[in-house]
Amino acid sequence: MEEKKTIADMQMEVDQYISQFKEGYFSPLAMIARMTEELGELAREVNHHYGEKPKKTSEEDSTVEEELGDLLFVLTCFANQQNIRLEDAHARVMKKFSTRDKDRWTRKDKEE
Repeated sequence: MEEKKTIADMQMEVDQYISQFKEGYFSPLAMIARMTEELGELAREVNHHYGEKPKKTSEEDSTVEEELGDLLFVLTCFANQQNIRLEDAHARVMKKFSTRDKDRWTRKDKEE
């Protein structure tokens, strides 16, 4: 069984991978373009699985998990390049949702 990694572990692993190449991280705009590309591929895969557009027989097999992993890799590259700790970003956004949006949606009853 593979060891579970923290977000910080993933950021470090991606940085170690990218650091072995002279080119290093892409520019911020190039990474946003790559994120957009990966998000499009994820959307296409979701549409094949849950939407009205079945995959052509000539198209390669891919999974939502694989495309989400590709998106996570590029997002992690962007965070690293910007010196952003994703764990800190996550903590801030969860605080925002738990305070600002705490009454925004209908809560489930505890009996459900």
